[in-house]
Amino acid sequence: MTERDAPLRIIVADDQASVREGLVLLLDLLPDIEVIAAATDGKEAIDLCAQHQPDALLLDLHMPGIDGIEATRYLTEHHPGIAIVVLTTYADDTSVLAALTAGARSYLTKDADRTDIAHALRSSATGLAVYDRTIQAALLGAASRASQPTVTLPPHLPDGLTRREAEILSMMARGMANPEIAGALFLSAHTIKSHINRIFAKTGSADRATAVRYAQQHGLI
Repeated sequence: MTERDAPLRIIVADDQASVREGLVLLLDLLPDIEVIAAATDGKEAIDLCAQHQPDALLLDLHMPGIDGIEATRYLTEHHPGIAIVVLTTYADDTSVLAALTAGARSYLTKDADRTDIAHALRSSATGLAVYDRTIQAALLGAASRASQPTVTLPPHLPDGLTRREAEILSMMARGMANPEIAGALFLSAHTIKSHINRIFAKTGSADRATAVRYAQQHGLI
């Protein structure tokens, strides 16, 4: 077998043993796909990817310890040649956008059958993105909401806050968690955290609760 004809080398990562073992069995039946390892969480997925350098990683999103999003972000930075395909039960736009922002190439729900999964793995390994219909709908919904103003801000902002920082502070004050803010603004969780650190510094806030009170006092909610 030539290198060109070599099977696609895959790692599967899922914390549920029945799902993980089922995926390994299903994919191993395909002649052009070889499952070379299986991981039980994000940390093990990172370690196995570093060791084996697969063509693609089939990854669950919500796992204990290092979850799929953090694992995706790390692998995208340190092993960009590995195509990451998310396979999860979560189809909400926050999860989808967080995963794609972190660097996932394709996103499927666990309703996908073996043919769909194999197609996503093959396509992702060549640089293409694949989303099932549920995920396409979530992305369209997120894009529609993103076209609407998320926050109405006063014309003059206190303490040197930028418009983006004030927007994020307002969203924090409305009870939104970092992943929700990241999804709404199409930014990575790391970027949101950096903005929040600057917000804390500019507003003299020691924690999130203090920053929320600041937002209320300055009409940023």
